[in-house]
Amino acid sequence: MDYKELKEFIKSIAKSGVSEVDIRTDKMRIKVKVAYQGSIPMTHTETMIQQMPGTQIFPTTTQIIPQNTQSSNILTAIKTVGDETSVEDTTKYITIKSPMVGTFYRRPSPDKSNYVNVGDSVSEKTVVCIIEAMKLFNEIEAEISGKIIKVLVEEASPVEFDQPLFLVDPF
Repeated sequence: MDYKELKEFIKSIAKSGVSEVDIRTDKMRIKVKVAYQGSIPMTHTETMIQQMPGTQIFPTTTQIIPQNTQSSNILTAIKTVGDETSVEDTTKYITIKSPMVGTFYRRPSPDKSNYVNVGDSVSEKTVVCIIEAMKLFNEIEAEISGKIIKVLVEEASPVEFDQPLFLVDPF
């Protein structure tokens, strides 16, 4: 499937009225979620494409998360808004990855604020999130200095070992 076919596929899913599609093959996984406001589809569609180990689908990969591999080639993210598609280069950013399997939390408790938000500066010892594993809450430090560019995981979502959590623009 080339880029134009992928773009048309995403548009047709958004127009069809289906709220979510998840397609898996041996070589890739495509997951499309359409946001709705009431019964009217909104103009924003989120798309995630995962590349399976040892394959390369596109010359520029998409928020691609190789499953069960140590090295990650997260290079670009595709965002579709209405009829416009933009490709965002993220090669200059460093990824903060999950050191364990567990549940991702951006704040220490429900009544507290997030550890970090997009645009915040972090240093090596800055706590960026908590991952709960086996009823233990593990604080995850940035381990790099920079500015948070993007949060890649939703609050209270399960995460895998080595899964990207944040994109950081290093200082």
